[in-house]
Parts: sequence; C-alpha cells; structure tokens
Amino acid sequence: MLNDIFLAFIPMFFAMDALGVLAVFPGLTQGLSSAEKLHIIVQSLWTATALAIGFIFLGKSILSFLGIGLGDFMIAGGSILFCLAMVDLLNNTAPARRHRSLDLGVVPFGTPLIVGPAVLTMALMLMNQFGWVITLVAVLLNIVIVGLVLLYADKLVSLIGSGGSRALSKIMYLLLAAIGVMMVRKGVVEIVTALH
Repeated sequence: MLNDIFLAFIPMFFAMDALGVLAVFPGLTQGLSSAEKLHIIVQSLWTATALAIGFIFLGKSILSFLGIGLGDFMIAGGSILFCLAMVDLLNNTAPARRHRSLDLGVVPFGTPLIVGPAVLTMALMLMNQFGWVITLVAVLLNIVIVGLVLLYADKLVSLIGSGGSRALSKIMYLLLAAIGVMMVRKGVVEIVTALH
C-alpha cells in the first residue's frame, strides 16, 4: 500500500506544483500582514481540500451523467495539462497586479493554483488506477506540503531566490507536460480497448 501511495503521490505532486504556487504567493500577498497572510493560507487549504474531496467522490458520477468516458476525460485532461504547462513554460512574465483582497485564498490560491484542472484530471486518473483511498491520501499529503510551503514562503524565497523558485517551477511544468502526453496516450488506449 505504501508503494501505491508513493506512486500516486509523485504525479499529484507535479500536478499540484507547490513551487509554482510559491513563485506567485509573495507577489500577490505583498503588503499584507502576517495575520492576513495566514488567513489566506488557511482559506486556500480549506478551499483546495473541499474541491479535491468533492471531485474524488462525485467526479465519476458527474462524468457518467454527462456520458463522458474515462478515455475521453483522460485525453481532454491530458491536452489541458500539456497546454497549461506550455503556457507557463513559455510565459516569462511575473504577475504584475497586487491583490489586497483577503478572499485570495479561494481564488486564485485555493483554485486554480492549488487545485485546478491538472489536479482534478490527475485525481480521476489515479482513482481509476489506485482507488479512492490512495488517491485521497496522495491529494491530502500534497495539500499539506503546499500549506507548509506557503507558511514558510518568505524564508524559502529568500533561501532559493524568486528566480530559483521560478526555475524549479519551469522544470515541474516540463514534467507536467510529459504527464499530459502520457495521459493522452493512455486515454487513446482506453478508448481503443473499449471498442474491442
């Protein structure tokens, strides 16, 4: 079981991209007090957790109701992952606007930065492969990691520098693009197998 958790944890780690969130967090929370930043972090973790858990338990039912097969979703999700990864890989600009709202924890941090299309797609794929228990554990472990990264964001950015965090994030997006291609490939195999 530990091996399965590890195998589910790794792709979810790349999909959630804690370092990508780290690269954005200081800029969007600049000028806020420590208490206000903590409020945003807690809010973002609650939002991300609720959205991820809701999708883990209701995602398949929603897709079934809409008549969308797993192969269809994997191809669509993999394509989105690839496109998102390419946009972020090719985008060299940092967020210019400063948001002062304390609802930042819901949008953009809770969703789509922590739990967005990449995480939801990966969750459905892992559910099919490992079941809901291991998928849930993998998601929650990664949300805890994101929480720790955000709590120590100032120290981490000063340690590796904003350029370092952006460079690491680019590497993770490259791996995410590869995961997207893999999901499209598996989706095609799923559809072809279902036809036979």
